[in-house]
Amino acid sequence: MTQSVPDTVEWRSESGQVPYRAALTEMEARNREISDSGARELVWLLEHPPVYTAGTSADGAELLDPRFEVVEAGRGGRYTYHGPGQRVGYVLLDLKERGRDVRGFVQSLEGWVIATLADVGVESWRAEGRIGIWTRDIDGREAKIGAIGVRVRRWVTMHGFSVNLAPDLAHFSGIIPCGIEEFGVTSLSRLGIDLAPAAFDEALQRRAGDFLAALEGKADALP
Repeated sequence: MTQSVPDTVEWRSESGQVPYRAALTEMEARNREISDSGARELVWLLEHPPVYTAGTSADGAELLDPRFEVVEAGRGGRYTYHGPGQRVGYVLLDLKERGRDVRGFVQSLEGWVIATLADVGVESWRAEGRIGIWTRDIDGREAKIGAIGVRVRRWVTMHGFSVNLAPDLAHFSGIIPCGIEEFGVTSLSRLGIDLAPAAFDEALQRRAGDFLAALEGKADALP
């Protein structure tokens, strides 16, 4: 049985674009509020205007053409592109209440995205040694359809995932996405699936309760 999102977690779905720096500022403030005063946890779904973001492992040689603003994100990972047509999910959860297992959180986050993509008609998977969510592109080769990048501060998570619904894939050519040069990037639109952001958010929400319950289960399993 699919579980609902608990009232302790705010679910926010934006219809307009949110500038990346503004989202980063709001995330950092909410992280402090969750940690310091027990504010509600947050799942925040949105789109950004075009931007390249640099993770803590970003290599300047992988920034090939900085045609858009480049922002230091503070998350793990390397360079990532965000822009219109890509759905971004910021997930702010208190791991003090969910097992203090960062690796388990990332695996559960990946599983949530993979299950949601399956629900909308895309088979996807993890790939050993390659960060992100992968699928089979129209040429038969593996390609990245989703990115994962998180930060945990005072045991409260920040950042999360992005999924390519219908972005301009040419915009990814300004970077080597996540430092992986030998594989391409694809989208639901390129694979022949036309899905509005609101419909994808609804698909995510249907799976969100199970994702959160899995994290609760990890916490309950600890001695």
